[in-house]
Amino acid sequence: MAGFAGPPCRPGSGAGVAERTLWVSEASVTSVLDLAEAVDVLAEAFRAEGAGDVLPLDKTTMGFAGHATLHALGAASPRFAAVKAWAHTPGGADPALLLFDAASGSLVAVIEAFALGQMRTAGTAALATDRLARRSAASLAVIGTGKQALPQVAAVAAVRDLREVRAWSPSEERREAFARRVEERLGLECRAAAGPAEAVAGADVVTLVTRATEPVLTDGLVRPGVHINAVGAIDLERTEFEPGILGRASLVVTDSMSQARSLSSELRAFYDPSPPGWGAVRTLGEVVHGEIRRGDDSEITLFKGMGSGVEDLALGTAVLERVQAAGGAPAITRTGRAQPRLAASTARKWGGDTL
Repeated sequence: MAGFAGPPCRPGSGAGVAERTLWVSEASVTSVLDLAEAVDVLAEAFRAEGAGDVLPLDKTTMGFAGHATLHALGAASPRFAAVKAWAHTPGGADPALLLFDAASGSLVAVIEAFALGQMRTAGTAALATDRLARRSAASLAVIGTGKQALPQVAAVAAVRDLREVRAWSPSEERREAFARRVEERLGLECRAAAGPAEAVAGADVVTLVTRATEPVLTDGLVRPGVHINAVGAIDLERTEFEPGILGRASLVVTDSMSQARSLSSELRAFYDPSPPGWGAVRTLGEVVHGEIRRGDDSEITLFKGMGSGVEDLALGTAVLERVQAAGGAPAITRTGRAQPRLAASTARKWGGDTL
């Protein structure tokens, strides 16, 4: 991952000075990077963040048009600065990652980032599961069957030898269809559960990937030894699990402490008024460095995935390097900078005066 934390690109080096800007499509992203590779890239990214080689730009978000939200986050390394932005609307989302040369500020690449985002979210959960779940974990419960759910199942399967998957969502039709997709796409036995309790019963790993506004995982459903990935509720309007579960967990980990403190409804509800407060929450970087680890097989562990620009920058850098090595990508036609028009081209009235 030398390209991620390597030396800056200098003007004239040809390694990012934007005489042309590459447009990297979804097809190009998925052709050069798979989930297992993404996990390795992300592990190195968290090591680089811990060493101070990369700095995150926290997410900013706002609501608009009733049920839509606008998001932006990013990060900077010695080589690149990156910003990912998207509008999440009832009609969908179309995220894009912009990579800028850290030395010149030139726009090096625009990367279509829907598949990249799925690999980022799933890869981070895979990394957390690998470090926190019991080595013998063999059964997974996934709550939520939307677009992120299948990559989440693949994430756990990438780091544990799964024998069984159980899935639940409110729609019987959707959870049955999802179970079939898991079997067809991943070759794993999957059963649609009638409710959260049936899905979670006996599961070694529980993944929450919903847009729920009320807890779907209650304290009474959580048994000793389970590892929980909570990756769906990433703003204050959403809640996937009862905050009281955090009091039973021996280890609570997040990939972005600042975003968890500002945007996780569950963690805020539990830790803001709690005497030990946020000092009980650890970062995925600490886990990757080996500073924090599971104690024994009876402990409950929980990963709260919020998403971090460091993850997007790392994967974007890896994709760009691999695309360039494979012969490049189409370039955006850029005609160079133009001077702004500072004088009106025709006389206009303004406040009674002629301009």
